[in-house]
Amino acid sequence: MRAKVLIAEDDAISRKLLTASLEKWGHEVLVSVGGNEALEAFRADSSVQMAILDWMMPGMEGPEVCRQIKAADDRPYTYVIMLTAMTQKADIVKALSIGADDYIAKPWDASELVARIRAGFRVLDLETSLRQKIIDLEDALKHVKQLQGILPICAWCHNIRDDSDYWHTVEQYLEDHSEAQFTHSICPNCLATQPEVE
Repeated sequence: MRAKVLIAEDDAISRKLLTASLEKWGHEVLVSVGGNEALEAFRADSSVQMAILDWMMPGMEGPEVCRQIKAADDRPYTYVIMLTAMTQKADIVKALSIGADDYIAKPWDASELVARIRAGFRVLDLETSLRQKIIDLEDALKHVKQLQGILPICAWCHNIRDDSDYWHTVEQYLEDHSEAQFTHSICPNCLATQPEVE
């Protein structure tokens, strides 16, 4: 899956390695040095699917960038991976609690990085699929017709009166106000009352 990935890393060597690795794997990369720049790049490009953020950066730090990315509910889901040299359990808990989807300890290993990125894209694929299913379901619900309320029906012929005071057969009324279609047969009671044909 080719995707647009935003990286925010103030260390020049790590930034170049990340960029080279992601481009080698076929992704388009947006490069930022600090947190403020990363957030501006994210807001300017709605096609960013993944962000890889260093925890400690000049200006706005990674956790705050992550929090603001996750607060952007007017765009598709963005998967966030935090890069951090802080590997204490409390730090990891903090990263995940602010909305990060994953983290990688620095210095990072290339094979681990690619595995975590691939896992992230599996999540994004699932999220995209679910979002499309919701759109399809909402579209289908718009076309569903339902019969509700009290229907005025003739006690003798069983015709139904509509809101314009016109009378319709039951079959015609149901076809006009629902998705029902009719096929005709004869029930056993009616069949028993029919004269035999000689």
